Amino acid sequence: MTFSSFVLWLLLIFSVISFHVNAFSGTYGINYGRIADNIPSPESVVTLLKAAKIKNIRIYDADQAVLKAFSGSGIEIIVGLGNENLKDISVGEDRAMNWIKANVDPYLPGTKIRGIAVGNEILGGTDLELWEVLLPAAKNVYSALERLGLAKLIEVSSPHSEAVFANSFPPSACVFREDVSQFMKPLLQFFSQIGSPFYINAYPFLAYKNDPEHIDLNYATFKSNRGIHDAKTNLHYDNMFDAMVDAAYAALEKAGFPKMDVIVSETGWASRGDENEAGANVKNAKTYNKNLRKRLLKKKGTPYRPKKPIKAYIFALFNENLKPGPTSERNFGLFKADGSIAYEIGFTGLVPSAASPSLHSFKSIGFGAGDWLITCAAALLLMF
Repeated sequence: MTFSSFVLWLLLIFSVISFHVNAFSGTYGINYGRIADNIPSPESVVTLLKAAKIKNIRIYDADQAVLKAFSGSGIEIIVGLGNENLKDISVGEDRAMNWIKANVDPYLPGTKIRGIAVGNEILGGTDLELWEVLLPAAKNVYSALERLGLAKLIEVSSPHSEAVFANSFPPSACVFREDVSQFMKPLLQFFSQIGSPFYINAYPFLAYKNDPEHIDLNYATFKSNRGIHDAKTNLHYDNMFDAMVDAAYAALEKAGFPKMDVIVSETGWASRGDENEAGANVKNAKTYNKNLRKRLLKKKGTPYRPKKPIKAYIFALFNENLKPGPTSERNFGLFKADGSIAYEIGFTGLVPSAASPSLHSFKSIGFGAGDWLITCAAALLLMF
Protein backbone atom coordinates (compact mmCIF):
# COMPACT_ATOMS: atom_id res chain seq x y z
CA MET A 1 0.00 0.00 0.00
CA THR A 2 1.38 3.40 -1.02
CA PHE A 3 1.47 6.29 1.44
CA SER A 4 -1.31 8.15 -0.40
CA SER A 5 -3.49 5.03 -0.38
CA PHE A 6 -2.87 4.61 3.35
CA VAL A 7 -3.90 8.21 4.00
CA LEU A 8 -7.09 7.75 1.98
CA TRP A 9 -7.83 4.55 3.91
CA LEU A 10 -7.40 6.38 7.22
CA LEU A 11 -9.67 9.19 6.07
CA LEU A 12 -12.31 6.68 5.03
CA ILE A 13 -12.18 4.89 8.38
CA PHE A 14 -12.33 8.21 10.24
CA SER A 15 -15.34 9.39 8.24
CA VAL A 16 -17.21 6.18 9.01
CA ILE A 17 -16.41 6.34 12.72
CA SER A 18 -17.18 10.06 13.15
CA PHE A 19 -20.19 10.28 10.86
CA HIS A 20 -23.56 11.33 12.21
CA VAL A 21 -26.62 12.71 10.46
CA ASN A 22 -27.26 16.44 10.66
CA ALA A 23 -30.98 16.79 10.04
CA PHE A 24 -31.00 20.50 10.96
CA SER A 25 -28.36 22.45 9.04
CA GLY A 26 -29.51 25.88 10.20
CA THR A 27 -30.65 27.32 13.52
CA TYR A 28 -34.15 28.61 12.66
CA GLY A 29 -36.77 26.14 11.46
CA ILE A 30 -40.54 25.93 11.61
CA ASN A 31 -43.26 23.35 12.26
CA TYR A 32 -45.68 23.01 9.37
CA GLY A 33 -48.85 21.69 11.01
CA ARG A 34 -51.92 21.15 8.87
CA ILE A 35 -54.85 20.44 11.21
CA ALA A 36 -56.92 22.93 9.25
CA ASP A 37 -59.25 23.10 6.25
CA ASN A 38 -58.46 26.64 5.14
CA ILE A 39 -54.67 27.00 4.78
CA PRO A 40 -52.69 27.53 1.55
CA SER A 41 -51.66 24.62 -0.67
CA PRO A 42 -48.28 22.89 -0.09
CA GLU A 43 -47.00 24.42 -3.35
CA SER A 44 -47.74 27.91 -2.03
CA VAL A 45 -46.10 27.04 1.27
CA VAL A 46 -42.89 26.15 -0.55
CA THR A 47 -42.90 29.59 -2.18
CA LEU A 48 -43.54 31.26 1.16
CA LEU A 49 -40.74 29.39 2.95
CA LYS A 50 -38.21 30.00 0.18
CA ALA A 51 -38.99 33.71 0.16
CA ALA A 52 -38.58 33.75 3.94
CA LYS A 53 -35.28 31.86 3.60
CA ILE A 54 -36.47 29.13 5.95
CA LYS A 55 -34.63 25.94 5.03
CA ASN A 56 -35.70 23.53 7.77
CA ILE A 57 -39.21 22.30 8.62
CA ARG A 58 -40.93 19.56 10.57
CA ILE A 59 -44.22 17.95 9.60
CA TYR A 60 -46.23 15.59 11.79
CA ASP A 61 -46.83 12.90 9.20
CA ALA A 62 -45.50 11.93 5.78
CA ASP A 63 -48.20 13.43 3.59
CA GLN A 64 -47.72 12.62 -0.09
CA ALA A 65 -48.94 15.98 -1.38
CA VAL A 66 -46.54 17.85 0.90
CA LEU A 67 -43.54 15.67 0.08
CA LYS A 68 -44.22 15.97 -3.65
CA ALA A 69 -44.60 19.74 -3.42
CA PHE A 70 -41.26 20.11 -1.64
CA SER A 71 -39.34 18.16 -4.28
CA GLY A 72 -36.53 20.28 -5.68
CA SER A 73 -37.07 23.04 -3.12
CA GLY A 74 -33.88 22.34 -1.18
CA ILE A 75 -35.84 22.64 2.09
CA GLU A 76 -34.84 19.99 4.64
CA ILE A 77 -37.72 18.08 6.22
CA ILE A 78 -38.21 15.92 9.27
CA VAL A 79 -41.28 13.74 8.72
CA GLY A 80 -43.36 12.26 11.52
CA LEU A 81 -44.22 8.65 12.27
CA GLY A 82 -47.46 9.20 14.16
CA ASN A 83 -48.16 7.89 17.64
CA GLU A 84 -50.96 5.77 16.20
CA ASN A 85 -48.38 3.77 14.19
CA LEU A 86 -45.91 2.98 16.95
CA LYS A 87 -47.40 -0.29 18.17
CA ASP A 88 -47.47 -1.72 14.66
CA ILE A 89 -43.95 -0.52 13.80
CA SER A 90 -42.58 -1.94 17.06
CA VAL A 91 -43.64 -5.48 16.09
CA GLY A 92 -40.88 -5.99 13.55
CA GLU A 93 -38.42 -4.41 11.17
CA ASP A 94 -40.55 -5.48 8.20
CA ARG A 95 -43.35 -3.16 9.37
CA ALA A 96 -40.90 -0.26 9.51
CA MET A 97 -39.53 -1.21 6.10
CA ASN A 98 -43.01 -1.13 4.58
CA TRP A 99 -43.69 2.29 6.09
CA ILE A 100 -40.41 3.75 4.82
CA LYS A 101 -40.86 2.29 1.35
CA ALA A 102 -44.33 3.84 1.16
CA ASN A 103 -43.70 7.19 2.84
CA VAL A 104 -40.03 8.11 2.51
CA ASP A 105 -38.09 6.25 -0.18
CA PRO A 106 -40.31 7.22 -3.16
CA TYR A 107 -39.62 10.93 -2.59
CA LEU A 108 -35.84 10.72 -2.38
CA PRO A 109 -33.60 12.34 -3.42
CA GLY A 110 -35.75 15.15 -4.84
CA THR A 111 -37.35 15.88 -1.51
CA LYS A 112 -34.75 16.40 1.21
CA ILE A 113 -36.12 14.16 3.94
CA ARG A 114 -33.44 14.41 6.63
CA GLY A 115 -35.16 12.88 9.63
CA ILE A 116 -37.95 10.69 10.95
CA ALA A 117 -39.49 11.69 14.26
CA VAL A 118 -40.75 8.48 15.83
CA GLY A 119 -43.82 9.52 17.80
CA ASN A 120 -44.36 12.84 19.56
CA GLU A 121 -44.28 13.51 23.31
CA ILE A 122 -44.62 9.82 24.18
CA LEU A 123 -42.67 9.54 27.45
CA GLY A 124 -44.40 11.42 30.23
CA GLY A 125 -47.71 11.11 28.40
CA THR A 126 -50.81 9.24 29.50
CA ASP A 127 -50.55 6.14 27.24
CA LEU A 128 -48.14 3.86 29.10
CA GLU A 129 -48.33 1.22 26.36
CA LEU A 130 -46.66 3.66 24.00
CA TRP A 131 -43.83 4.16 26.50
CA GLU A 132 -42.98 0.49 26.09
CA VAL A 133 -43.08 0.38 22.28
CA LEU A 134 -41.21 3.63 21.57
CA LEU A 135 -37.69 2.19 21.68
CA PRO A 136 -38.48 -0.97 19.66
CA ALA A 137 -40.21 1.19 17.05
CA ALA A 138 -37.23 3.57 16.82
CA LYS A 139 -34.82 0.63 16.50
CA ASN A 140 -36.88 -0.96 13.75
CA VAL A 141 -37.03 2.31 11.81
CA TYR A 142 -33.26 2.71 12.05
CA SER A 143 -32.61 -0.91 11.05
CA ALA A 144 -34.84 -0.52 8.01
CA LEU A 145 -33.01 2.66 7.03
CA GLU A 146 -29.70 0.80 7.35
CA ARG A 147 -30.90 -1.97 5.06
CA LEU A 148 -31.95 0.62 2.50
CA GLY A 149 -28.63 2.47 2.74
CA LEU A 150 -30.34 5.56 4.17
CA ALA A 151 -29.12 5.53 7.78
CA LYS A 152 -26.38 8.06 7.02
CA LEU A 153 -28.84 10.38 5.29
CA ILE A 154 -31.90 10.26 7.57
CA GLU A 155 -31.83 10.86 11.32
CA VAL A 156 -34.05 8.90 13.72
CA SER A 157 -35.31 10.82 16.76
CA SER A 158 -38.28 11.35 19.08
CA PRO A 159 -39.34 14.73 20.53
CA HIS A 160 -40.30 15.05 24.20
CA SER A 161 -42.36 17.46 26.26
CA GLU A 162 -41.31 19.10 29.51
CA ALA A 163 -43.37 16.40 31.26
CA VAL A 164 -40.34 14.08 31.16
CA PHE A 165 -38.63 16.20 33.84
CA ALA A 166 -39.21 15.97 37.58
CA ASN A 167 -38.16 19.60 37.95
CA SER A 168 -36.36 22.18 35.84
CA PHE A 169 -35.60 25.06 38.19
CA PRO A 170 -32.91 26.09 38.54
CA PRO A 171 -31.59 24.60 35.28
CA SER A 172 -28.75 22.71 36.98
CA ALA A 173 -31.27 20.85 39.17
CA CYS A 174 -33.18 19.36 36.26
CA VAL A 175 -33.56 15.60 36.29
CA PHE A 176 -35.75 13.08 34.50
CA ARG A 177 -38.80 11.78 36.34
CA GLU A 178 -38.11 8.47 38.06
CA ASP A 179 -40.90 6.64 36.23
CA VAL A 180 -39.77 8.09 32.90
CA SER A 181 -36.09 7.41 33.48
CA GLN A 182 -36.34 3.62 33.12
CA PHE A 183 -37.61 4.14 29.58
CA MET A 184 -35.63 7.28 28.77
CA LYS A 185 -32.15 5.93 29.53
CA PRO A 186 -32.32 2.98 27.09
CA LEU A 187 -33.75 5.33 24.45
CA LEU A 188 -30.93 7.83 25.02
CA GLN A 189 -28.39 5.01 24.87
CA PHE A 190 -29.69 4.03 21.44
CA PHE A 191 -29.79 7.62 20.19
CA SER A 192 -26.26 8.15 21.50
CA GLN A 193 -25.06 5.12 19.53
CA ILE A 194 -26.55 6.40 16.26
CA GLY A 195 -25.63 10.05 16.85
CA SER A 196 -29.12 11.50 17.29
CA PRO A 197 -29.76 14.60 19.43
CA PHE A 198 -32.29 15.08 22.21
CA TYR A 199 -35.38 16.93 20.97
CA ILE A 200 -37.43 18.92 23.49
CA ASN A 201 -40.65 20.92 23.07
CA ALA A 202 -39.93 24.01 25.18
CA TYR A 203 -42.65 26.61 25.73
CA PRO A 204 -42.05 29.59 28.01
CA PHE A 205 -45.63 30.53 27.08
CA LEU A 206 -47.02 27.44 28.81
CA ALA A 207 -44.91 28.06 31.89
CA TYR A 208 -46.10 31.66 32.10
CA LYS A 209 -49.72 30.73 31.39
CA ASN A 210 -49.70 28.24 34.26
CA ASP A 211 -48.06 30.57 36.79
CA PRO A 212 -48.31 34.24 35.76
CA GLU A 213 -48.07 35.45 39.37
CA HIS A 214 -44.56 34.07 39.87
CA ILE A 215 -43.03 34.23 36.38
CA ASP A 216 -41.84 37.55 34.99
CA LEU A 217 -43.38 38.10 31.54
CA ASN A 218 -40.26 39.97 30.46
CA TYR A 219 -38.13 36.95 31.42
CA ALA A 220 -40.41 34.71 29.36
CA THR A 221 -40.34 36.95 26.26
CA PHE A 222 -36.65 37.96 26.08
CA LYS A 223 -37.24 41.50 27.34
CA SER A 224 -35.06 43.33 29.84
CA ASN A 225 -35.37 41.83 33.33
CA ARG A 226 -33.38 40.85 36.41
CA GLY A 227 -33.13 37.23 35.29
CA ILE A 228 -32.24 34.33 37.54
CA HIS A 229 -29.01 33.09 39.08
CA ASP A 230 -28.16 29.38 39.21
CA ALA A 231 -26.08 29.04 42.36
CA LYS A 232 -24.68 25.61 41.50
CA THR A 233 -23.21 26.65 38.13
CA ASN A 234 -22.88 30.36 39.00
CA LEU A 235 -24.58 31.15 35.70
CA HIS A 236 -27.04 33.95 35.02
CA TYR A 237 -30.10 33.56 32.79
CA ASP A 238 -31.87 36.55 31.31
CA ASN A 239 -34.54 34.51 29.49
CA MET A 240 -36.53 31.35 30.16
CA PHE A 241 -35.84 29.80 26.76
CA ASP A 242 -32.11 29.47 27.45
CA ALA A 243 -32.88 28.14 30.93
CA MET A 244 -35.15 25.45 29.49
CA VAL A 245 -32.49 24.30 27.05
CA ASP A 246 -29.83 24.17 29.74
CA ALA A 247 -32.19 22.29 32.03
CA ALA A 248 -32.37 19.59 29.34
CA TYR A 249 -28.56 19.51 29.14
CA ALA A 250 -28.40 19.10 32.92
CA ALA A 251 -30.85 16.20 32.88
CA LEU A 252 -28.93 14.50 30.09
CA GLU A 253 -25.70 14.92 32.00
CA LYS A 254 -27.17 13.33 35.12
CA ALA A 255 -28.51 10.45 33.03
CA GLY A 256 -25.01 9.78 31.66
CA PHE A 257 -25.16 11.55 28.30
CA PRO A 258 -23.18 14.79 28.70
CA LYS A 259 -22.17 14.97 25.03
CA MET A 260 -25.65 14.69 23.53
CA ASP A 261 -26.88 17.81 21.74
CA VAL A 262 -30.23 19.42 22.53
CA ILE A 263 -32.50 20.75 19.78
CA VAL A 264 -35.81 22.51 20.45
CA SER A 265 -38.40 20.73 18.32
CA GLU A 266 -41.23 23.11 19.23
CA THR A 267 -41.46 26.56 20.77
CA GLY A 268 -43.86 29.43 20.23
CA TRP A 269 -46.40 31.80 21.74
CA ALA A 270 -50.16 31.94 21.16
CA SER A 271 -51.57 35.20 19.77
CA ARG A 272 -55.02 34.51 21.17
CA GLY A 273 -56.46 32.46 24.03
CA ASP A 274 -59.32 31.92 26.41
CA GLU A 275 -59.90 34.21 29.40
CA ASN A 276 -57.96 31.88 31.68
CA GLU A 277 -54.95 31.67 29.33
CA ALA A 278 -52.67 34.37 30.68
CA GLY A 279 -50.39 36.07 28.19
CA ALA A 280 -52.07 34.76 25.05
CA ASN A 281 -52.27 37.87 22.90
CA VAL A 282 -50.77 39.38 19.78
CA LYS A 283 -48.42 41.73 21.65
CA ASN A 284 -46.72 38.94 23.60
CA ALA A 285 -46.65 36.55 20.64
CA LYS A 286 -44.98 39.20 18.49
CA THR A 287 -42.47 40.06 21.22
CA TYR A 288 -41.54 36.44 21.90
CA ASN A 289 -41.22 35.32 18.29
CA LYS A 290 -39.42 38.45 17.11
CA ASN A 291 -36.88 38.25 19.93
CA LEU A 292 -36.51 34.49 19.55
CA ARG A 293 -35.77 34.89 15.87
CA LYS A 294 -33.06 37.43 16.65
CA ARG A 295 -31.68 35.08 19.29
CA LEU A 296 -31.48 32.10 16.95
CA LEU A 297 -30.01 34.02 14.02
CA LYS A 298 -27.06 35.03 16.22
CA LYS A 299 -26.06 31.34 16.26
CA LYS A 300 -24.88 31.50 19.85
CA GLY A 301 -25.02 28.91 22.60
CA THR A 302 -26.53 28.91 26.06
CA PRO A 303 -24.82 29.89 29.33
CA TYR A 304 -24.12 26.21 30.09
CA ARG A 305 -23.21 25.23 26.51
CA PRO A 306 -21.82 28.47 25.02
CA LYS A 307 -20.12 26.73 22.08
CA LYS A 308 -23.24 24.90 20.87
CA PRO A 309 -25.51 27.24 18.87
CA ILE A 310 -29.17 26.84 19.82
CA LYS A 311 -31.37 25.34 17.13
CA ALA A 312 -35.16 25.53 17.27
CA TYR A 313 -38.25 24.85 15.20
CA ILE A 314 -40.94 27.47 15.74
CA PHE A 315 -44.50 26.38 16.37
CA ALA A 316 -46.13 27.03 14.05
CA LEU A 317 -46.37 28.14 10.45
CA PHE A 318 -50.16 28.65 10.37
CA ASN A 319 -53.07 29.04 12.74
CA GLU A 320 -54.86 25.67 12.59
CA ASN A 321 -58.63 26.03 12.89
CA LEU A 322 -59.41 22.34 13.46
CA LYS A 323 -57.10 21.73 16.41
CA PRO A 324 -58.96 20.66 19.55
CA GLY A 325 -58.44 22.13 22.98
CA PRO A 326 -58.32 25.70 24.27
CA THR A 327 -58.35 28.69 21.92
CA SER A 328 -54.58 29.08 22.14
CA GLU A 329 -54.07 25.76 20.34
CA ARG A 330 -55.56 27.27 17.18
CA ASN A 331 -53.53 30.49 17.34
CA PHE A 332 -49.81 29.70 17.38
CA GLY A 333 -49.26 30.54 13.71
CA LEU A 334 -46.86 33.14 12.39
CA PHE A 335 -49.31 33.28 9.49
CA LYS A 336 -53.10 33.32 9.38
CA ALA A 337 -55.11 30.77 7.44
CA ASP A 338 -55.23 32.98 4.33
CA GLY A 339 -51.44 33.21 4.27
CA SER A 340 -51.22 36.76 5.59
CA ILE A 341 -48.93 37.47 8.52
CA ALA A 342 -50.43 37.10 12.00
CA TYR A 343 -48.16 39.91 13.22
CA GLU A 344 -44.99 41.62 12.06
CA ILE A 345 -41.66 39.94 12.87
CA GLY A 346 -39.98 40.46 9.51
CA PHE A 347 -41.89 38.16 7.15
CA THR A 348 -44.30 39.01 4.32
CA GLY A 349 -47.35 36.81 3.78
CA LEU A 350 -49.30 35.37 0.90
CA VAL A 351 -52.16 37.24 -0.76
CA PRO A 352 -54.98 36.05 -3.08
CA SER A 353 -53.79 36.04 -6.69
CA ALA A 354 -56.76 38.20 -7.74
CA ALA A 355 -55.37 41.00 -5.59
CA SER A 356 -51.93 40.82 -7.10
CA PRO A 357 -50.95 43.07 -10.01
CA SER A 358 -48.20 40.61 -10.99
CA LEU A 359 -50.33 37.58 -11.86
CA HIS A 360 -48.77 36.98 -15.28
CA SER A 361 -45.23 36.97 -13.94
CA PHE A 362 -46.21 34.24 -11.48
CA LYS A 363 -48.08 32.13 -14.05
CA SER A 364 -44.77 31.35 -15.69
CA ILE A 365 -43.65 29.50 -12.55
CA GLY A 366 -46.84 27.52 -12.19
CA PHE A 367 -49.22 29.66 -10.17
CA GLY A 368 -52.73 29.98 -11.54
CA ALA A 369 -55.62 32.21 -10.57
CA GLY A 370 -56.77 29.75 -7.90
CA ASP A 371 -53.47 29.69 -6.07
CA TRP A 372 -51.73 32.04 -3.70
CA LEU A 373 -48.98 34.46 -4.54
CA ILE A 374 -46.19 36.14 -2.69
CA THR A 375 -46.45 39.91 -2.65
CA CYS A 376 -43.84 41.90 -4.47
CA ALA A 377 -42.27 42.87 -1.17
CA ALA A 378 -41.51 39.22 -0.38
CA ALA A 379 -38.23 39.39 -2.27
CA LEU A 380 -36.57 40.88 0.78
CA LEU A 381 -38.17 39.60 3.98
CA LEU A 382 -35.48 39.52 6.57
CA MET A 383 -34.95 42.36 8.97
CA PHE A 384 -31.21 41.81 9.09
